[in-house]
Amino acid sequence: MSFNDLKRSSAASFEKLTKELSKLNTNNNFDKSADDRMWKPTVDKAGNGYAVIRFLPAPANEDVPFVRIFSHGFQGPGGWYIENSLTTIGLQDPIAEHNSKLWNSGNDADKETARKQKRRLNYYSNVYIVKDPGNPENEGKVFVFKYGKKIFDKINDLMNPSFEDEKPINPFDLWTGANFKLKIRKFEGYPNYDKSEFDSPAPLMDDDDELEAIYKQEHSLQELIDKKNFKSYAELETRLNKALGLIGGTTRTESKSNFVDDDDIPSEKTEPQFKSKPAPAPKAQEDDDDEDFEFFRKLSEED
Repeated sequence: MSFNDLKRSSAASFEKLTKELSKLNTNNNFDKSADDRMWKPTVDKAGNGYAVIRFLPAPANEDVPFVRIFSHGFQGPGGWYIENSLTTIGLQDPIAEHNSKLWNSGNDADKETARKQKRRLNYYSNVYIVKDPGNPENEGKVFVFKYGKKIFDKINDLMNPSFEDEKPINPFDLWTGANFKLKIRKFEGYPNYDKSEFDSPAPLMDDDDELEAIYKQEHSLQELIDKKNFKSYAELETRLNKALGLIGGTTRTESKSNFVDDDDIPSEKTEPQFKSKPAPAPKAQEDDDDEDFEFFRKLSEED
């Protein structure tokens, strides 16, 4: 798609994206640390951070301005398992099958283990950095931004407002979209994004030549979910068996008829908990510390 085609098809693109969001809402080995395409906001010693970014439209020859990547991160008896899930690309995955077996066992302890081992979901989009106080050299550049469900929900709410006096806005549009003010604060020990918000709709820039230059800087998102970036089933099964302390064993025992998708495993128990003290709030999905997981990933890969 040329830049002129992009401008002409702005409304149609919004409709296509809305359908994609609707599909996601009803259906419910990318190494960030070594890739200069990735951008992450900086935080101060107190855990607070601020930046202004603009979500960009789908790159040339791609239909959707984001991709989803599922991953697992947990510590078993034999070490850490930190891997992207083959379910991202529609393939069978050993930990998904293992979790299904645990969930179907009828044992409460097994169900709790499945909850702790269930997959996480992150989104990846191209963004233009409007303001980055922690790294001002990033301003005016295009990066790929990894974000979680809370930020994605804000995108979805902007495109599908709850009240009739609110106009749907496509935040990925260069002309009618809106800048996103990313506000990070530490809450109960973890990063929190609740105060982040979209600004009023406005063109990213008034000069179409400048907008076209930004558009041409976008990175392929489909490349991130290319099969070559994922370990094979056999490789993942070996790593899983090591983490579970099952070297020489196998986890592939769950039949398809009894398979339980990770999305059907709740993150926490729904029955009331009778304890003397309230349980700590569960850690938000996008609050995972990427650096810690990357550190443990490398440790788990050492012989």
